[in-house]
Amino acid sequence: MMKTTITALALAASAAVANAGEIEVLHWWTSGGEAKAATALKLSLQKSGHRWRDFAVAGGGGDSAMTVLKSRVVSGNAPSAAQIKGPSIQEWAREGVLANIDDVAKAEKWNDLLPPVVSDIMKYKGSYVAVPVNVHRINWLWTNPAVFAKAGAKVPTNWDEFFTAAEALKKAGVVPVAHGGQNWQDFTTFEVVALGVGGADFYKKALVQLDQGTLKSPTMEKVLTTFKRVKDYTDKNAPGRDWNLATAMVIKGEAGMQIMGDWAKGEFLAAGKVPGKDFGCTPAPGTAKSYSFNIDSFALFQLKDESKIAAQKELAKQIMAPEFQEVFNLNKGSIPVRLGMSMDRFDECAKVSAKDFVDTAKAGTLLPSIAHGMAVPSAAEGAIKDAVSQFWNTDKMTAQEAMEKIASAAKTK
Repeated sequence: MMKTTITALALAASAAVANAGEIEVLHWWTSGGEAKAATALKLSLQKSGHRWRDFAVAGGGGDSAMTVLKSRVVSGNAPSAAQIKGPSIQEWAREGVLANIDDVAKAEKWNDLLPPVVSDIMKYKGSYVAVPVNVHRINWLWTNPAVFAKAGAKVPTNWDEFFTAAEALKKAGVVPVAHGGQNWQDFTTFEVVALGVGGADFYKKALVQLDQGTLKSPTMEKVLTTFKRVKDYTDKNAPGRDWNLATAMVIKGEAGMQIMGDWAKGEFLAAGKVPGKDFGCTPAPGTAKSYSFNIDSFALFQLKDESKIAAQKELAKQIMAPEFQEVFNLNKGSIPVRLGMSMDRFDECAKVSAKDFVDTAKAGTLLPSIAHGMAVPSAAEGAIKDAVSQFWNTDKMTAQEAMEKIASAAKTK
């Protein structure tokens, strides 16, 4: 009996090795907290006997990675999986290059484990073609409590308070707002200001539905004026700075605050900082009852090699597994996308985020991020992003002129 069992185990092990495949994964997780999170995924896959081939393309917004991906797919050499999100998943699916992973989704009960607002994004014509990794909240304000105390400033809850705090920080000799002058970071700030100044309904009409009347409204003019005012409190070295270097300014006490999604928290944690003590996380001014989200996800490309397909399906399964969801999101600064998970090991920022994610979904104020590829088709998003950065970087451009440019960009197909 013992011999039979050993033989069976040996056969199973050799079959597993025989079926082991390589999976090439294109992503842009290269900074401290992100790299740790990517390593967690790699280790999860390797435990199942498959080989991970890393294809990391640096650049926080993922623009460089998408350029590389396009050239690879066009040349018939697509990676097994690529970090793609939002409406771009459907755009790739329409090209007929993504794999159907309904068998994995059904076996693992993804429809029960994901909120519909998430699962719908992962599907094309009702079938899963991508797997979600996490949920990031975009509308965060990160602060350095010691710097605020030194300046005698109060953490702001609205935009008037924000500029009062910024002025106090400036007088105390620190950079009020840590910013990286890259177009996706400009766009992130714009999105957060739009949500805080205009509110959830305005945001939905202007930046999800791209309603022309709303894009040219007095509210949009106020949004743009407030957005441009933020620039006065950034430093002269901001142009071209990577987001994680801006976060480092807050960590070191060189700057008082940063407007950024919660991947910034991964940098604070990687630096050994404690939330509530060494850094603060609060919803950005005026946005406490709304939640603009970004979901990292992997689209899976059609492959011919059976061992690579097996590795690909194992990757999809591992991404949604509770163990990976916990360890990945603890490192990344985000929250699990899988519903019903224990948040005991997560910090206070993540607990607030998880609660607000569920509450805003019920209230209708859970909103896709335009700055992070979740809200509109990529062509319109790119054109609006360029118009927003042009306004940020052009001192003589008026808010009225910027409105016209943004409204025109929104028509891009």
